[in-house]
Amino acid sequence: MKQMTLLRHGETEWSRDGRHTGRTDLPLTAKGEEQARGLAPLVVGRTFDLTLVSPALRARETARLAGLGACETEPDLWEWDYGGYEGITTATIRESRPGWYLWRDGVVPGDADHPGENAAQVGARADRVIARARAVEGEVVLVAHGHYLRVLCARWLGLPPEDGRLFRLDTGTYSRLGFEHDEPVVLAWNAPLETAPVGRAPV
Repeated sequence: MKQMTLLRHGETEWSRDGRHTGRTDLPLTAKGEEQARGLAPLVVGRTFDLTLVSPALRARETARLAGLGACETEPDLWEWDYGGYEGITTATIRESRPGWYLWRDGVVPGDADHPGENAAQVGARADRVIARARAVEGEVVLVAHGHYLRVLCARWLGLPPEDGRLFRLDTGTYSRLGFEHDEPVVLAWNAPLETAPVGRAPV
């Protein structure tokens, strides 16, 4: 693999309001659609050897509006399953758990639809996607979610999944992972649209 482009989906109502959105399937807001279209210069006219998108509607809409062609839906790209904290903000959680922090304290079990995951489980899914990406010769693009892509970045660098806490990632942004002297590095992270280059980033 030469490099991997990561696209975080555009804004949804819940991401705008800071509500944990794991498996709840929400559409993009109008702003989110605009963000997705703004990602087009990153992908239009480029050839990707592997194009993977989360099954979530918000990710699939982002891929379509960004102009990505045929995408393979990859269940391992689903966002962190927040269990009983699905749809709840950090501020609300801290009313009953003062000082709660997802990366340190994890989630509480939910129901059959949202049983919940810990960081290690999300990391295991990210490891499988990384293995797929490294098996191709050219470029890879993933369209997925904030916390998931932060875990994936940590695992790309050989860090524990909990160290995804170090990599803030906003909606509608792009990032790139690649190599320097054959070692995995971050080429770009949480880049705003106005800095998105057309074509290939240096490696």
